[in-house]
Amino acid sequence: MAAVEFVAVIPARHASSRLPGKPLLDIAGEPMIAHVWRRACRSSAARVVVATDDERIREALLPYEAEVVMTRSDHATGTDRLAEVSERLGLADDALVVNVQGDEPLIPPALIDQVASRLAEDPQASIATLAEPLTRVESLFSADVVKVVRAFDGRALYFSRAPVPWDREAFQKPPSLLETDAWLRHIGIYAYRAAFLHAFRDWPPATLEQLEQLEQLRALQYGHSVQVALACAVNPPGVDTPDDLERVREIIASRQHDADRESS
Repeated sequence: MAAVEFVAVIPARHASSRLPGKPLLDIAGEPMIAHVWRRACRSSAARVVVATDDERIREALLPYEAEVVMTRSDHATGTDRLAEVSERLGLADDALVVNVQGDEPLIPPALIDQVASRLAEDPQASIATLAEPLTRVESLFSADVVKVVRAFDGRALYFSRAPVPWDREAFQKPPSLLETDAWLRHIGIYAYRAAFLHAFRDWPPATLEQLEQLEQLRALQYGHSVQVALACAVNPPGVDTPDDLERVREIIASRQHDADRESS
């Protein structure tokens, strides 16, 4: 994979309906946002920036000497927050910006590099993102799991919370397993060009975006292309619920235990 220059931005909001103060939740003695920042720093990003509207998050990152940009608190989406950050950083229109979700403390750095490279490889695309095959029927039919359908060239045809594509024959009754890799789960990491971020912010929300509550559909409905690459590494679960938090805590504690045992 050729080296690509890009900036990684981690939007971090203190407000969360299910997990208030999520970026500051403790994982192995450190706030979650510090784990995400460290993973992003292990990527090839030329610069890693945390974008937040809460002073508590900035203060929590002071011991790590992380770069933090304070943003407005009225952004409707993370993409809008990235647009403000790109302006504050004075990025050129063709600069690549990767949005790393602030609740992904286990994200493989290789995925951050991959999504940036995928956008660089397709100059006609406005966004690049990632996906992975769905293997569980429960995930296919869950509205919490976003599905994506691709063209042969990797361009996204549609994103949906519904089970797309719909197998007209097999889905007449609930299937017991998924026998092909036709179904893809969208992984919520994005690469943009700075100029696109500025344009996106000024567009009114699109009908499909509002129906599905998926902001990437705004780009599709306004006629822009989204490149979707198959993830080069397994993406561990993020943190959306208390159960997710406990699972991630156990994974990181296990990794630290194994590292301590190897070094002893």
